Amino acid sequence: MCGIAGILYFRNGIKADQAVVKKMTNAMAHRGPDADGFFTENNIALGHRRLSIIDLSESANQPFSDQSQRYQTVFNGELFNFQEVKRTITDHHFKTTGDTEVLIESFARRGMDCLAAIKGMFAFAIWDRATKTLWLARDRMGVKPLYYYADDHCLIFASEIRGILASGLVKPKLNQAAVTNFFKYQSVSSPDSIIEGIHELPAAYFMCINDTGIETKCYWDITAVDPINTSDRSIIKKNILERLQQSVSQRLISDVPIGAFLSGGIDSSAVVALMSRAGNARPVTFNIAFEEKAFDESAYAEIVAKKFNTEHHKIVLPPKVMLEELTNALNAMDTPSGDGINTYVVSKAVKQAGLTVALSGVGGDELFAGYPFFKKYYQLHKQSVAWNASGRIRKMSAGFARESKWRDLLSTNTTDIAEIYPVLRQIVSAREIEKLSHFKNGHDAVADLLAIKEAVLKKLPSFSQVSIAEYFGYTQQTLLKDTDQMGMAVSLEIREPFFDHELIEYVLGIPDSIKYPNFPKQLLVESLGDLLPPEIVHRTKQGFTFPWKIWMKNELKDFCASHIQRICQRKFINADALLKKWNQFLNNDKEVRWMELWLFVILEYWLEKNNIQS
Repeated sequence: MCGIAGILYFRNGIKADQAVVKKMTNAMAHRGPDADGFFTENNIALGHRRLSIIDLSESANQPFSDQSQRYQTVFNGELFNFQEVKRTITDHHFKTTGDTEVLIESFARRGMDCLAAIKGMFAFAIWDRATKTLWLARDRMGVKPLYYYADDHCLIFASEIRGILASGLVKPKLNQAAVTNFFKYQSVSSPDSIIEGIHELPAAYFMCINDTGIETKCYWDITAVDPINTSDRSIIKKNILERLQQSVSQRLISDVPIGAFLSGGIDSSAVVALMSRAGNARPVTFNIAFEEKAFDESAYAEIVAKKFNTEHHKIVLPPKVMLEELTNALNAMDTPSGDGINTYVVSKAVKQAGLTVALSGVGGDELFAGYPFFKKYYQLHKQSVAWNASGRIRKMSAGFARESKWRDLLSTNTTDIAEIYPVLRQIVSAREIEKLSHFKNGHDAVADLLAIKEAVLKKLPSFSQVSIAEYFGYTQQTLLKDTDQMGMAVSLEIREPFFDHELIEYVLGIPDSIKYPNFPKQLLVESLGDLLPPEIVHRTKQGFTFPWKIWMKNELKDFCASHIQRICQRKFINADALLKKWNQFLNNDKEVRWMELWLFVILEYWLEKNNIQS
């Protein structure tokens, strides 16, 4: 796991400065504290920061070249099937035991067609010295980030926005068009970023940059779902278990200590069970426990740890630790997020306990209909005819709805996922954004992408439609971004077996009749057989939350108030409306949700911390 960066000037007369790229990689030193390296030649410079995980020797340091010296690469991530791909390359004597050499030699033989053969989480750049072509690529699910800036003179890329800004070649100016997306969805959606001119390469895309221009291409489409060719439930469960076991086993390859987050829920317990089943070593597990019983799940984690004889570590986090770590977590944000602080605190605790790699159960809810929204949408979609016919009545009723989300939902034209999902996932409604700021309701990257895919999505099972909407929305734009930026902030690599693309392709092809959950994630649980203890399966889902609403009115009141006051001084904010909303919140107005205000606090903190012009 690493950080990558580079600059390509479009005119050969301009020499790339390694010192500039070094500033970029230094800004991302947390992503790779073990080594740095550079390649500079004429108008191209590449930089790398390394977190050593597979093949710890110096011979595996980057930038890395193929045997012919034609291609140079900087690579961030892991190829989980690199040993399998390596066996297909029979005309090369490998000098390392890691995956970077496999990647560059595979590219040397197949070009970007190599992407079809590799699976993993990755972002990489490859420079072809013969054709003067730069290639950039990002993994299918968007686990690893890759940002870029391009103008008439150069292209700059890095694993983090702060890496690009550290070059000094891009003005740190707020992308006001992206702010509405942040308020709506608590993060900025690709291909935009929070900085004007900086873009994020979308998941499952690669980019080609040479004298003829810049070309971007999608190499994998999550909506290209093939229906499974059997209705035999036992066969389906067997196939799910095989794919999930393979996914977990592949993610156990490491030359440094590896463990797993164990919350005591179904998903993390499944990962630990399959780690134990892989039989490589006794699993090391970590549970974050809390003094507040309302959201402490440590007892369930201990049941799982005992069953699988794990080396279990219980880490108690009192609320004061969360508050003490708040500014550290906010400082770790490369891009502002309303949902990343939890991940930072957990990652830091696990890193301090001695791990460099941890497996996580995130992604199980999205794939196996774990959220209540799945069943609600399924029922709503079954009533699509009645919903469509009642349009006039619904839109009249919308005017009387107290909550903005209900008003927007009642105003939708159809029950199609492209219309329903953006409404149900929004934090601050478009109407409220216009009230609290001087932005007009404009570009919505999530809604736009779902609209493009609408015709294809309609042909898929209802549960698969929701899963894909989640992948396009909250999963890629918030969950995976937070997992990466907060894990890497403390030099911890987090691997997510439920985001294996082969597993996802199979499960998305399963019809609703088989996937329908009579109890939480039924198909996943049944596929695991007797691996999970019954106490884990049949219990109320708690989730990982903190009492932010209470803190914002007490311990964090002054912190929030000062940032609310300061953001009100910015030209794009309607100060009177925002201050009124803050006072309503303090006076316990039930219609004002804490998260709506927290997003303004986070944005102001991030703008000040990074000296962003607004």
